Amino acid sequence: MPRLSVLFIRLSFLHLASGLTIGGLILADKGFPFLPWLWNLLPAHMEFLLLGWMAQLAMGVAFWILPRFKSGLPRGHERPIWVSLLFLNAGILLVSVQPFLPFGRLAFAGRILEVSAVVLYAAFSWRRVRPTQG
Repeated sequence: MPRLSVLFIRLSFLHLASGLTIGGLILADKGFPFLPWLWNLLPAHMEFLLLGWMAQLAMGVAFWILPRFKSGLPRGHERPIWVSLLFLNAGILLVSVQPFLPFGRLAFAGRILEVSAVVLYAAFSWRRVRPTQG
């Protein structure tokens, strides 16, 4: 398995563990209120599980499993995929910390980074998608 796929998948499981922990704390606070600020973590919970875990896991597995090129670099140039990984995680971080900071455009910037990450990933992975021969 390529190193980049391993990193995508490890980060996705880190997001899964974080999202489940935050979700469990929010659920416990719903039954027995003990930390009123905990509900500010709801956007982080959703980001971690939807994009951090699901999308990142899919991207890592797709990078590994898509057909390889017969000549040159087997998976093409990896730099755009590395940038995509960076953009996705930076976007998740920005959207997650938004409720705790006074300025309001941080979530928008995070969404722009997340969309850019997915578009960049799709653009550079699309060349590896081809019909079956025969």
